Amino acid sequence: MNVLPLLLLVAGSAAVAGTARRTPVPAPLLLVAAGLAVSYLPGVPEYALDPEIVLPLVLPPLLYTAATDSSYLDLRAQMRPVALLSVGYVLFATLVVGWAVYLIVPGMPLTAALVLGAVVAPPDAVAATAVARRVGLPSRITTILQGESLVNDATAITAYKVALAAAVGEGATWAGGLREFLVAAIGGVAVGLVLMMPIHWLRTHLKEALLQNTLSLLIPFVAYGAAEWVHASGVLAVVVVALYLGYHNWQVDFATRLQEEAVWKMVAFVLESAVFALIGLQLPVVLRGLGPYEGTRAAWYAVAVFLVVVLARFVWVYPATFLPRALFRRIREREERQTWQGAFIIGWAGMRGVVSLAIAFSIPRTMHDGSAFPFRNLILFLTFTTVIGTLVVQGLTLPPLIRLLRLPGRDVQAETLAEANAQAQASRAAETCLDALLDDERNALPPPLADRLRAVLERRRNAVWERLGSVNPITGETHDDTYRRLSRQMIGAEREVFVRLRNHRYIDDEMLRTLLRRLDLEEAAAFRETM
Repeated sequence: MNVLPLLLLVAGSAAVAGTARRTPVPAPLLLVAAGLAVSYLPGVPEYALDPEIVLPLVLPPLLYTAATDSSYLDLRAQMRPVALLSVGYVLFATLVVGWAVYLIVPGMPLTAALVLGAVVAPPDAVAATAVARRVGLPSRITTILQGESLVNDATAITAYKVALAAAVGEGATWAGGLREFLVAAIGGVAVGLVLMMPIHWLRTHLKEALLQNTLSLLIPFVAYGAAEWVHASGVLAVVVVALYLGYHNWQVDFATRLQEEAVWKMVAFVLESAVFALIGLQLPVVLRGLGPYEGTRAAWYAVAVFLVVVLARFVWVYPATFLPRALFRRIREREERQTWQGAFIIGWAGMRGVVSLAIAFSIPRTMHDGSAFPFRNLILFLTFTTVIGTLVVQGLTLPPLIRLLRLPGRDVQAETLAEANAQAQASRAAETCLDALLDDERNALPPPLADRLRAVLERRRNAVWERLGSVNPITGETHDDTYRRLSRQMIGAEREVFVRLRNHRYIDDEMLRTLLRRLDLEEAAAFRETM
């Protein structure tokens, strides 16, 4: 097995993603552009996207990290719009795009066109989350887009299986398709519900942070594999488990949380970078074998499908946003009012991604009777152009659209005030607990140590309030920023002394690592107090 192409993919995509952080261009777009450019360089190996790798090995960890970072309470509050988008819209897009392609492309069977409709129906979890983070969308819109992208893959994969069964001659029916969808959805949720509590019990009873993080890396694959083994939705199983574990993450010890956050940030960064680079690198594979559809005709089909995909989302989003509010008083009372600008952003933020390409590449080459699958190469090409088109056109224009529509961003002042109030209540509870503990003779401490505990509490309570205060007229820093900078400089001075003592053999490397870890934790604590 030649591992060099894989190493080149990971290293190159990470380098491009790191460069994107220093530019105004979102990383997904720069990675796709880099992949397109590199795909035709001499000597570059061919990266053929394998659905047997992407769906079971890449999709689960990306879904897991996106779901654990999501808010279960926020998603529950937005359940209606999330369900309308992740289920209703995907099925609607499958039918609309399929019927449009059936009319546009001469000779394409309706069943094959519906296969394409199911393939390009779901907006991508990775793309939606990456762009939402970058442009700073309002929290409600971000929650809706994240919730949609977590669940819609399950709907699309099931719709694809039904359409594919009809296309290859397995005699699929609407009733059978609905039954398969319900089995996949209910089964996936059931598998997630069965697994989530035992997994959480293991996470809280394993005492070693390394073991807990090893378990954390296995969780998405276990949930996905178990659900697929019983022919249920692995996507929904992963999402259910991840939402439960994220909601109860506070019950895991601090060392595990610190390690887990770092590990999953690295995993998500590597996978997201490689996924978007892979999209661009598919161009030679997709163009090969296009045959009679090359040139102007293929370009016309690509533009037509892109426009249908974009317009179909708006046709669904606006009625789904405003009709229920107009028809049902309970919805008007329970949910905050949505603006046409917010609905427009939800409609425009429909980028497709690697899941669509992975599903398309899983289309078999032959039918049950041994004949070639009709228009397979054209379906791959149209999927690729739709993914690229939505990422480039919608991804590039989303930030200026938000500014043009004057969509309000996150209210940082209100969020900081809420954080400060929460910290004040927690500090008062901790102070009461400390007084009760120190009254017990078994917990007797010298006054300097007791004062130190109280000083830590006071510092934590004041840190958030200071972020709301005035700034230094010379440096422009808040008092909290100055405190953090001075803390880091002091810790840096200590760190240099420890290294110098090691270099002169006053302490050994093992002691140096112990001392540096202590400083690292103090620096992390100083940094986190101001986050």
